[in-house]
Amino acid sequence: MWRTRVGYAGGSTPDPTYRRIGDHSETLQIEYDPQTIDYAELLRLFWEGHEPTRPAWSRQYASVIFWVDEEERRLAEESLREWNARRGGVYTRVERLEEFHRAEDYHQKYYLRGAAEVMLDFTAIYPAQLGQRAFADSPAAARVNGYLGGYGGPERLARDLALLGLSPRGERYLRRVVERSGGLWR
Repeated sequence: MWRTRVGYAGGSTPDPTYRRIGDHSETLQIEYDPQTIDYAELLRLFWEGHEPTRPAWSRQYASVIFWVDEEERRLAEESLREWNARRGGVYTRVERLEEFHRAEDYHQKYYLRGAAEVMLDFTAIYPAQLGQRAFADSPAAARVNGYLGGYGGPERLARDLALLGLSPRGERYLRRVVERSGGLWR
């Protein structure tokens, strides 16, 4: 995956925010290289990463797969049928992505923002004059956020570490978190 962004989609409320989300759902936008990971694999990660048989207590937290072209629609609907056959009672919806509204900066890279030891490095890499958007769009920030969230183990981290732009202190911290618990929050 190249970049991830959190935001809002699926509703009609203009310019939604966290405090005024209206009828939108919180969602994750992923930019990826289809030569490295295909859409079917992203769908598998989606299904395995949450509990689709539990109803959302509000539309804001609904389980939704948003598609942008007919191939994505076909694959998403096929995966929904498969998971429903396996588990039954799946509450996930499949909807066309009309518009993605980027969430506020403070919502981007949630796990990373909670890890001050590593966030210091990103503050140095992306100073205020570059803005929060450059930080949130950074492939390295997306990768580190994933590791801190428990996605990716020590072997993968060893391959990625030199590409992340971290200080020795930041590298040690990230390595400790991943080796100890598989992630900061898992």
